[in-house]
Amino acid sequence: MTETPTPGPAPAPHHPYGTPTTPHVTVRGEAHLEADPEIAHITITLTARGTDRRTTLDDLTHRNTTTLNLIKTYGDTIEKLETGTLAIRPELTRHGRAERIRAYHGSIQLTATISDFTALGEIVARLADQDLTRIDGPWWALRPTSPHHAAARRQAVQEALQRAREYAEALNTRLGALLELSDTGTHVGPHMTPAAFSARTRSFGGATEAAPDATPLDLEPVRQSVDAQVEASFTLVPPNLG
Repeated sequence: MTETPTPGPAPAPHHPYGTPTTPHVTVRGEAHLEADPEIAHITITLTARGTDRRTTLDDLTHRNTTTLNLIKTYGDTIEKLETGTLAIRPELTRHGRAERIRAYHGSIQLTATISDFTALGEIVARLADQDLTRIDGPWWALRPTSPHHAAARRQAVQEALQRAREYAEALNTRLGALLELSDTGTHVGPHMTPAAFSARTRSFGGATEAAPDATPLDLEPVRQSVDAQVEASFTLVPPNLG
């Protein structure tokens, strides 16, 4: 004969909002830090125009190669160099009752991430001095792995803990245990409103004439703000409210 096991005591019900014997306190912690930017992003748009599609593409390819070679001469100063959208499109014009291709327009976009701000001004000036080249930026930023992010999160947690202790002291009691800690958001900003540097423009692509090196631009980095927010819930030792 098999004995039926005796059921154990039922687990205590969970009360997410606390009970008179286990009160809770939920607080918010915030942090605001400022730090110098660590990197800058710029976008380079190269264009070409011609009456022949193959010639337009060849001009764009040559301009792209020249630009990549220029940027790569800065070595480790360039943390990242990426090629974006490449486009070749015809420009149509009305000819009698029909349309014909008047010209071809080509463009290619590059994005560079630069860590040396002294070299940044020189790079931007040299790129903007090229024909049919547009520079947008810089956008200043912290690296995703920057220790400033962790510092802001730690400060937000410490503020939440301090705030909870102050509430406990106001009730003449103390904190018990941490129930929950939620990251409600980390924000980095502001970024500099980007400027646009446009180079000389020609009607049709062609060989770039030799020119002396452009004077480096004096670019002032914009300090970045890092905001962190957390919510924390603690139990309280039941206070004596009598």
